[in-house]
Amino acid sequence: MTLTVPAWVGGALIPVEKLEAHRRGLRHKAVSVFVLAGDAVLLQRRALGKYHTPGLWANAGCTHPHWDEPGEDCARRRLAEELGIEGLPLSHRGQVEYRADVGGGLIEHEVVEIFTAEAPRRIAPAPDPAEVMETRWTTLPELTADVARSPERYTPWLRIYLQKHVQDIFGHVPA
Repeated sequence: MTLTVPAWVGGALIPVEKLEAHRRGLRHKAVSVFVLAGDAVLLQRRALGKYHTPGLWANAGCTHPHWDEPGEDCARRRLAEELGIEGLPLSHRGQVEYRADVGGGLIEHEVVEIFTAEAPRRIAPAPDPAEVMETRWTTLPELTADVARSPERYTPWLRIYLQKHVQDIFGHVPA
């Protein structure tokens, strides 16, 4: 099955094959989810089989919506598919746009709907090994400090979110 993303080409939103959108650096729709439990943030380490940024740490979920799929539905779907997490309430935290080189000649130029999901405690995800090789809980200050020390361990989009959008996503700047 060929996966497509809603991308803007010549001013029109059309379905474009996902890998082609990244090869051409086309502006396209995306969704990111941060799972929170009190002061803890859930991270996932991308599976080594991913076609870009394998083995790097990212927020709990990041993906592309299906054609005409609402952002919230997409966020719920990918939390279930990637991490086996279902039933958490979602909060829309806004929309951001970024463009980043993700290696291998691929560019992400994404218009991202950002969501947070509040877990009642530090739940134990059940990751799909084709998507996620590892998960961990951390605090926002610990994450920010680790990204500053070792940025190469994290996806470009997570670094961008922490540099430019932390207040919009988390409602505060880490101490």
